[in-house]
Amino acid sequence: MLSVGELAPSFELPDSEMAMVSLEGYRGQWIVVLFFYPRDGSPQCTEEAIGFSDHEDDFRKLGAKIVGVSRDDVLCHADFCEAHGLNARLLADVEGEVCQRYDVLHEKETAGFKRAYVDRVTYVIDLQGVVRFAVPVTNSRDHVVEVLNLVKELGKL
Repeated sequence: MLSVGELAPSFELPDSEMAMVSLEGYRGQWIVVLFFYPRDGSPQCTEEAIGFSDHEDDFRKLGAKIVGVSRDDVLCHADFCEAHGLNARLLADVEGEVCQRYDVLHEKETAGFKRAYVDRVTYVIDLQGVVRFAVPVTNSRDHVVEVLNLVKELGKL
């Protein structure tokens, strides 16, 4: 996981509508709530994505944009967004390069097989591109509200 105070690594990835999204495009204009998750459709990831999408207006009113990243491709993201009515921008990091830069991609061994796994972590990145909060997901139900409160706190600084 990245450290608080660290400059957030730049990236450019396609979203579910195949538009390219870059962190630099938000700099100076929006706080970025960047959430990483393992895959579309899993119960916890679905709950988290719906939570962020449901609170999109609350984040926007605080000057924040929500961006999700997983290793799923753009077509999978498009299906996931359509199936659940998601508004949050979901980016496809199929090769895992951005996940590696944000230190959320790890290998796990299960039943004797190694596989890549994306940690569920949310970063709150300020207008200058600095990581202000790094929040591992411990409870899907409370995570979005916890992050919303951190964005409110950042607005008071």
